[in-house]
Amino acid sequence: MNSLSWVIAIIVVIALYVVALYNSLVKRKNRVNEAWADIEVQLKRRHNLIPNVVETVKGYAKHEKGVFEKVTKARADAASAKSPKAQGDAENMLSATLKTLFAVAENYPDLKANVNFLELQRELSDTEDKIQAARRFYNSNVRDFNTAIESVPTNIVAGIFGFKQRDMFEISDEAVRSVPQVSFEA
Repeated sequence: MNSLSWVIAIIVVIALYVVALYNSLVKRKNRVNEAWADIEVQLKRRHNLIPNVVETVKGYAKHEKGVFEKVTKARADAASAKSPKAQGDAENMLSATLKTLFAVAENYPDLKANVNFLELQRELSDTEDKIQAARRFYNSNVRDFNTAIESVPTNIVAGIFGFKQRDMFEISDEAVRSVPQVSFEA
């Protein structure tokens, strides 16, 4: 084999390696996108449940108008958030307003015993669990993707092809600490 053949062989091997790195980055990026879609499905489910909860509580607590307006605004803000960071901030605000709504519900024994309210509360709790699981799945995929982008030699390929780090979907420590402990027993 002459030197030209060696040079061509080395170039082909390097090109195949770059293609393999690029494909691994595309695969990781698509996993991040898929995981984010899972979060969006659960957030949409949560946002769809909230009006039902608000309407049920309204029937019992007619004079709590300010609480209902805050929940409605927080829901709208969360629905319009564009990035994982903005979504996390909006969801934190929505969680805080829901905490207030459930605290109001505590003052109405008939509401706490209402079958529809109990079912909505159960569904909302189930959805919160699903959001938490989807968030963990998303964040682990983002961690893997970001690690690949920062690691040598993948970082070179990532830079050439414009792969950018993704944001984690985080919930503030305050939101975690202030989760309402509401009892719906009659």
